[in-house]
Amino acid sequence: MKKDYSSFFASLFILVILGLIYFTMMPHWTSSEAESLSGFSTKRALTQVEAISKQPHYVGSDNHQVVADYLIKELHKLGLETSVQEGFTLSDWGNLVKSKNILARIKGTNSSEALLLLSHYDSAPHSYSHGASDDASGVATIMESVRAFLYTKKQHKNDIIILFSDAEELGLNGAALFVTQHPWAKNVGLVLNFEARGSSGPSYMLMETNKGNAGLVKEFAAAKATFPVSNSLMYSIYKMLPNDTDLTVFREQGNIQGYNFAFIDDHFNYHTAQDDMNHLNTNTLTHQGSYLMPLLNYFSNADLRTTKATEDYVYFTIPYTFISYPFDWVLPMAIIALVFFVFLLFLGIAKRILSFPEILKGFIPFSSSLIITGLITFFGWKALLKIYPQYNDLLNGFTYNGHAYIAAFVLLGIAISLAFYQLFSAKKVTMNHYVAPLFLWIIINGGLAISLQGAGFLIIPIYFGLFSFGIFIITQRSNKTLNLICSIPALLIIVPFIQMFPVGLGLKVLFGSALLTVLTFALLLPVFGAFAKKGLWSLLFFALAIGFFAKAHYSSGYEFGKAKSNSLLYIYNADTNKASWATYDSNLDSWTKNYLGENPKDAKDLNETPLFSKYNSGFTYSKEAPIKNLKKPSIEFLEDRIVGNQRYLKIKISPNRKVNRYDIYANEKMTIYNFKANGASTLGQKSSKYQRNGKKILSYYVVDNFPLEMQFSIDATTPLKMELMESSFDLLHNPLFNIVKREDWMMPTPFVLNDAVVIKETIKPSPVVAVNTLNIGIVTPIVKDSLMVAKDSLKVK
Repeated sequence: MKKDYSSFFASLFILVILGLIYFTMMPHWTSSEAESLSGFSTKRALTQVEAISKQPHYVGSDNHQVVADYLIKELHKLGLETSVQEGFTLSDWGNLVKSKNILARIKGTNSSEALLLLSHYDSAPHSYSHGASDDASGVATIMESVRAFLYTKKQHKNDIIILFSDAEELGLNGAALFVTQHPWAKNVGLVLNFEARGSSGPSYMLMETNKGNAGLVKEFAAAKATFPVSNSLMYSIYKMLPNDTDLTVFREQGNIQGYNFAFIDDHFNYHTAQDDMNHLNTNTLTHQGSYLMPLLNYFSNADLRTTKATEDYVYFTIPYTFISYPFDWVLPMAIIALVFFVFLLFLGIAKRILSFPEILKGFIPFSSSLIITGLITFFGWKALLKIYPQYNDLLNGFTYNGHAYIAAFVLLGIAISLAFYQLFSAKKVTMNHYVAPLFLWIIINGGLAISLQGAGFLIIPIYFGLFSFGIFIITQRSNKTLNLICSIPALLIIVPFIQMFPVGLGLKVLFGSALLTVLTFALLLPVFGAFAKKGLWSLLFFALAIGFFAKAHYSSGYEFGKAKSNSLLYIYNADTNKASWATYDSNLDSWTKNYLGENPKDAKDLNETPLFSKYNSGFTYSKEAPIKNLKKPSIEFLEDRIVGNQRYLKIKISPNRKVNRYDIYANEKMTIYNFKANGASTLGQKSSKYQRNGKKILSYYVVDNFPLEMQFSIDATTPLKMELMESSFDLLHNPLFNIVKREDWMMPTPFVLNDAVVIKETIKPSPVVAVNTLNIGIVTPIVKDSLMVAKDSLKVK
């Protein structure tokens, strides 16, 4: 009997297509030293990254000023005149900081609107991040691209503004300072923002606009970037997440639109001490340059007004190609697919090629594969978190062996699907069983057409599936070659999301990737259904899945370069004269146990005043600590007076030691009006009432030990109940402490206040106050607060 090798060749074909996707998403080479000076050189860009990321350079650190001076010097080398913009801003997140933006402008021949190139130069605080990827890579991309652009001496119409923004990591404050206070902001027509949320992988393009994206889509296509990677679904999801960039401020505060370019793989390095030169992928940096060079050449001469539109477009990329069409097409395309599907279904039944019993049987392997794969992946990941509790140490939700787990669960999903189709179907009824996945995919796309039109391009692989199905109905034969060709759109458009979702959203959505794997498998059923020995193929994929689980287990520990994050704080309560060691860690290690011991107590009491963190992390454990001779801040009431039913206050808090951050809290029932901090009001404030979440009023990141001055009013009948936490990021090198250095397989936990010496204190009116110019007794509110406190105490007793 003649052997059938079609299954092998089909698998090889699919592997080739997947390899093509991988190798065409981004450059897989870097430019050489001999490259022309008129082109982008990755090596020259890396030199810039190295200089910027030598040391952590968060706002308030000594190295922050060193990096700012370096950038000014490098811009001067390019022959550009620079300027510095400084000022306080109070973000919507309640973060106050004095930002220092670095600016330069290249004049065009006939500019109506300017093109702005944007990246931030500060690194993340708390975690000793060097900021190589986030965002020295963006700064270096702009510097090298501008150098090459200026070298060509090409004339261009539009002015080009270079903005290296400050304090992005603290609340997008530098961008807010520029948009709301700099005169150049009114002239900006388009922004190209370069960012990072990892240290490798392709750079994804995301658009930001308040209106329609049609203009942005058309102009991006016209710019002809070499390796475009983007789709309209990504931005639809991005808008739902609590992730913002500097460009968000431009859109929200200035109605200025633009493009983000950011890479997100190896998310475990984001905001950590591992965000250094050794972890930044050079091909990823090359990809950033491959965007900016053609876009800079194009938009420096384009009419930037054409990027504005009211209509929205669906868009997506396949290798070397950017495809788009209007949102108006999405619903009709879904309806046409449904009509075509129903027509083919009745035609097949009429010709007795399809039968209802076999069609219904096709739902068994399909639904069984979906349910079993989804349940195994969902509960399997939860079980893995129990087996490997160290995975909870990484707050971003993506482990160092995360890619092995993606591969393992995807292969397991394929194995389960093959096993069910081996049990419940035969080769001759493959197309009968194809009705079930086609029907579900059309229903899914119908829902997307109504609720998430950015995902409208997912209907395209369905059309190719319907075409394959239609040929079978007409010819009564299944053409293997045609089925393989018709599988290409699903591989190009759908399969990348299987990896993209957990990389971007964390391994908690692995079950989504597993379900999408089954859905894709079913959409390719004309190919997989023709496999002669699906049972053996199922065992092969199962064995491969086990292999990747073993690989994940082997790399489940920590080592240098793949470090365990841990945290430690010293918190002194000045009101009770007690001190505590505290940590956010769920798994204590040898370093934290030096201070918290083997059996630390629960830190619930410390969480009554929650410190802001990206993932709302709270303290887990604490232990009593020795009292240290810390200099408390000075609290002065510069103004405290009652006029009518309002009490007006001006409070100044001055540090008496080197500090980095103040967190101010107030009773949630205390309504605050006309709030200003160091002269700054909240961005976009629409009423006199200060909007805040919970107890937090603000977090002030201190530069040069500059005091905090708050001015506001409250209802005269409301007692003043405020608290401050003064933090310095010097626990490891403060002479009052003798903290053991971390081992090389450890690093500070990112996204939380860490390695800090904290003084916690109630803000109380001082006995010395300013003169009351309205001749109203200042003592009145002070005495009133004292009586209110005494009254509360009596109630407790």
